[in-house]
Amino acid sequence: MKIKPIILVDPFPRTMELIFSKDKLNYLKSKFKLIKRGKILEKDFYDRNIEKAIFIIGQPTLELSTLKKAKKLKAIFNVESNFLHNMDYDYCFKKNIYVLSTSPVFAQPVAEMSLGLLLSIARSIHIAHNDFIHKKEKYGGEISQNNFLIKNKNFGFVGFGDLAKATLPLIKPFANKILAFDPWISNINIKSKNVHPASLENLLKNSDIIFVFATSTVSNKQMLNFKKLNLMKDSSTILIMSRAAVVNFDDLFKFLKQRNVFAAIDVFPKEPFPKNDPLRRLKNVIFSPHRAGALDVVFKDMGDIVINDLKLILAGKTPKYCKKAELKTVTKIISKPVDIN
Repeated sequence: MKIKPIILVDPFPRTMELIFSKDKLNYLKSKFKLIKRGKILEKDFYDRNIEKAIFIIGQPTLELSTLKKAKKLKAIFNVESNFLHNMDYDYCFKKNIYVLSTSPVFAQPVAEMSLGLLLSIARSIHIAHNDFIHKKEKYGGEISQNNFLIKNKNFGFVGFGDLAKATLPLIKPFANKILAFDPWISNINIKSKNVHPASLENLLKNSDIIFVFATSTVSNKQMLNFKKLNLMKDSSTILIMSRAAVVNFDDLFKFLKQRNVFAAIDVFPKEPFPKNDPLRRLKNVIFSPHRAGALDVVFKDMGDIVINDLKLILAGKTPKYCKKAELKTVTKIISKPVDIN
């Protein structure tokens, strides 16, 4: 009887049933021996099992002494989707162990949610709906004095990774000009998408609608402070859709309270967001409780890209569906792990 290759299964806060369809989970069970961590202490589980594993589905903290026992390991599939400072990436690269994240699956749903929030701000959709529910609706243009069209506006991306690239085709039909600030991506790459590279300051000054999609790093923590935010135009809109750490939220509150600027916020420095935070009381903000990417179909997409890359790796090919950790940048990323699906 052929011995099945071993996958160590430790996907918390996800579950295998959340990530994989029934058919895909059955595929894994038919081709591999799945060893679940369960309630075993993390270090004990990996010290005991990593030597025989070919893949890990999860995002464990692995000490170097544990990693050195991994004689067969080909890849770690991080299904929490953030690269964490939880292992020796240098050692993984030296030993050709891929560290992969399922984060690309969130690009399209976050892009679509961003557009939805923007349209709701532009036309007071959420306000008109709430008024109607409370029997206080205002007909015609009575609540539309501050409304605007998104056509012929200047758009700005703070961060030009997967989220921005998924949003780009959605806004191109409306855009007059599109700017992008991303020190990790070359100007040539940005220009190849018919987008104009810009400094953060110029982007804030010249954009009517700004999407904050930046990855949180050691160098950009709270870079959107009061001084920077105050460069924005009156009647402009900022959508904070990824990595709350790049925004100083105390300054954001002060800025939004003083200025005629609209905001949509899907990510927060602390979640659940404090019930008594004064930001909640501002009328020029639309809130979303970190749900832009949270769709069942998206979680199942995670499972699909894990299996697609798993098959490529077994065939001796390079994975191409999940995001690969890059040694020159992964240690500079500061990610806040999620604990609510």
